[in-house]
Amino acid sequence: MTDLFAAAAPPGQPLAARLRPSALEDYIGQEHLLTPGKPLREAIDAGQLHSMVLWGPPGVGKTSLARLVSELCDAHFISLSAVLSGVKEIRQAIEEAREQSRMGRQTILFVDEVHRFNKAQQDAFLPFVEDGTVLFIGATTENPSFELNSALLSRTRVYRLRSLTEEALERILRRALQRLEGDIAVPSEQLARIAVSADGDARRALNLLELALELAAAAERAELDDALLDEVLVAGPRRFDKGGDVFHDQISALHKAVRGSAPDAALYWMCRMLDGGCDPLYIARRVVRMASEDIGNADPRALTLAMDAWQVLERLGSPEGELALAQAVLYLACAPKSNAVYLAAREAMAEVRSQPSHEVPLHLRNAPTALMKAEGHGADYRYAHDEPQAYAAGENYFPPELAGRNYYRPTDRGLEGRIRDKLARLRELDAASPRQRYRRLSP
Repeated sequence: MTDLFAAAAPPGQPLAARLRPSALEDYIGQEHLLTPGKPLREAIDAGQLHSMVLWGPPGVGKTSLARLVSELCDAHFISLSAVLSGVKEIRQAIEEAREQSRMGRQTILFVDEVHRFNKAQQDAFLPFVEDGTVLFIGATTENPSFELNSALLSRTRVYRLRSLTEEALERILRRALQRLEGDIAVPSEQLARIAVSADGDARRALNLLELALELAAAAERAELDDALLDEVLVAGPRRFDKGGDVFHDQISALHKAVRGSAPDAALYWMCRMLDGGCDPLYIARRVVRMASEDIGNADPRALTLAMDAWQVLERLGSPEGELALAQAVLYLACAPKSNAVYLAAREAMAEVRSQPSHEVPLHLRNAPTALMKAEGHGADYRYAHDEPQAYAAGENYFPPELAGRNYYRPTDRGLEGRIRDKLARLRELDAASPRQRYRRLSP
């Protein structure tokens, strides 16, 4: 393999590509995988590799690690991109690997963005991974559990690569400056700013450094200062993938912060999602769900406010709509919490799906015709408004087989506490009534 630190780099090759590490000592980050004694490090040191999937966000070293593994194990390296390749390229790679095998050399087949291959393309690798023609290394930013075939996963080991810390990014930037040996000074505080802006992505950090140095050279500056760096570090979105793991993790964090009555954290995650490009209407829909699931009748105004925020978003757009959404999120986070409505609806639906289709009791049926009245529809129905306190004590509104079921169990929080007290009083009237239509199954 060509030394990627060689001076004769292709014209226009980005700094991030020119500075790929050629030794484990130069590889920064992923200590949880590459510290001596870890299984992957032991396999590399022993030259006994296995097929694997490298899973992690962009710019954390997946491709660099695959190339480094090939270099250290003296294996033939073939690289495919799932964005540009198809079955034809896969077959060509397999033929090349077979030729190397006849020469007694192992081949590593690296597939970048492997999740973009469809099922048939992923299946094309299976027999050659199985018989050892190639050692397969796939790189993906998406969760392999959802994006890769189970057959391929069963033949590989998944390694999770993490976002790089700011300290790791600063080390990478310093090493890059040492390799470049340029005349432009870059103070430590400027490197720290680049590391923060890179958001865990080494490729982005090196690209930002390269652009900053080019601007400084064009301006004939001897040092990279704040004014020049401000031109480079135009605020960009934080990491967000609109449907992938980061998306689901962040909406989960937002929901849990609201449920946990943590308004500041809830607002932070909402802003992270908006900054990353999430559709505000998606957040609005989820906020409506939170209002019913986690607050319910403890404060029914929460649902109204959530719906109002949704309408403001639809009618006014940004930024007014996003401010209304922030108002709703903060209100929900501060509101009294109850999941009694959510639990009641879930329990009732589970019973409906597990029970036969019970008929509506005759006294609850409508009787618009003489025939229906003759059949007993509506007979003995008690009109609640004609009863004391407008409540027909002892009446049953379930099918007889389910009389007395109790799904909704209000908490003592917020308005729901008053609802609970009222239902308790009504059940006392039921228990004392001599006119109970059916035996109640629960208190």
